[in-house]
Amino acid sequence: MITSAEEFVALRGSEVKDEYDRAAMEEAPIAVWREVIEKFPEYRRWVAHNKTVPVEILEELCVFDDVRYFVASKRKLSQTLFERLSQDPNSLVRGAIAANRKAPIAILEKLLEDESESVVSMARYNFASRKPQS
Repeated sequence: MITSAEEFVALRGSEVKDEYDRAAMEEAPIAVWREVIEKFPEYRRWVAHNKTVPVEILEELCVFDDVRYFVASKRKLSQTLFERLSQDPNSLVRGAIAANRKAPIAILEKLLEDESESVVSMARYNFASRKPQS
């Protein structure tokens, strides 16, 4: 378990693969994630990349423009996060939701009407690949 913000930063910056992998795979207490977010803003996206980061922390990361894209790419999002990020002002964030393999079908259907053709294209592809063939 990662026990401090400084440990997370050191692991993420390590050139030793096992250490680098720990930053992506190991759990940390919510207080540690919050400390990384506050003290080390340049590592926020790496918090989002962690496989064990709680949805509560992903929600908190959504206030940062430079991190929402990475959050939108996560498969473990709550329904609320899928909905919120599918309406993001940034088309790259909406596109990440459109490409997300766990995006609810109802959200993909809404994104088929998006103003951005690239978002529509991603939503169309994702929708078609998941829709039951008749």
